[in-house]
Amino acid sequence: MSELRLLLGRTSIPSNEDSVSNEAKNKVLPRHIAIIMDGNGRWARAQGLPRLAGHRAGAESVRAVVRQARKANIEVLTLYSFSTENWNRPADEVAGLMKLLGEYLKGERQELLENGIRLRGIGELHRLPAHVRMLLKGVTRATAHNKGLQLNLALSYGSRAEMVSGIRGMAEDVKAGRLDPGDIDENLVSKSLYTAGQPDPDLLIRTSGELRLSNFLLWQLAYAELYVTDLAWPDFRAEQFDAALESYANRQRRFGKTSAQIKGEQT
Repeated sequence: MSELRLLLGRTSIPSNEDSVSNEAKNKVLPRHIAIIMDGNGRWARAQGLPRLAGHRAGAESVRAVVRQARKANIEVLTLYSFSTENWNRPADEVAGLMKLLGEYLKGERQELLENGIRLRGIGELHRLPAHVRMLLKGVTRATAHNKGLQLNLALSYGSRAEMVSGIRGMAEDVKAGRLDPGDIDENLVSKSLYTAGQPDPDLLIRTSGELRLSNFLLWQLAYAELYVTDLAWPDFRAEQFDAALESYANRQRRFGKTSAQIKGEQT
């Protein structure tokens, strides 16, 4: 049985955007953090602003969290930026989101380079507008040799589509005689996904209080710890990121074992 655990709300710990909490530094940290950045529209509505203003405020949270993840020496950060289902939103909102994405890629390129961050897009990237694809490809190539934080932007992403694509690839290999069906195992399936070569997420953060995975990294999140906060994404900054790290550090990850077994392995 999956050892997923859920924490509603947030643990408040003192911090700021220029530091990582001392407690978090001294405890076990996740290698890979995935975030469902939810609540931009609701935040804007509460402020009496158009939805796009919420997305623009959310972009500031992206900057803050990426910086904090780098300072905390997190290996991989995957942000659910735009789902396959988001294409069904009003055309003007989609156009505004694509414009914001282009602005982010242009505006953050130098900071990513200066801070050793590698950028990668995962998803059905061919569906993105041509100018966004060009910008994404340029930043990906420019940062490819960086050695620090791996930043994945899940764009036009859907986990079921990702798995179907991987299954098709394996089926084609079987048909061509390059793969024996008996050799298909969990490791091979993982290698067929967009996140191949990366550790599975240890921690999933979701903002705005929703209690669902929303077709995000369904295979990869099998044993992730869950952290849900009622805060909308534009209000989630460095202090709240530190709170999630603190919560994770106080979890016991058992992976099907008993608590006694884990304690015995640690002594």
